Amino acid sequence: MTDEQSDQERVESRAHHLLPEEVAAGSDDPQAQAEAILAESDIREEDQNAAPDTVLERRTSDQTVAAVEPPD
Repeated sequence: MTDEQSDQERVESRAHHLLPEEVAAGSDDPQAQAEAILAESDIREEDQNAAPDTVLERRTSDQTVAAVEPPD
């Protein structure tokens, strides 16, 4: 199986298995919608900083702020 075939199978599967909110909203072209969703997903998978407004902080416990005890 070539990459192109497996990509086409992914698109067809995604187009036929819409999320409930996608079904409710409707789609004029589920195939094109699936291609766009999967393309964006692949980009985000390769570059985790590619997602807009998404920041994943990687800090260790010694880099966090020390807890402040409330006054009695």
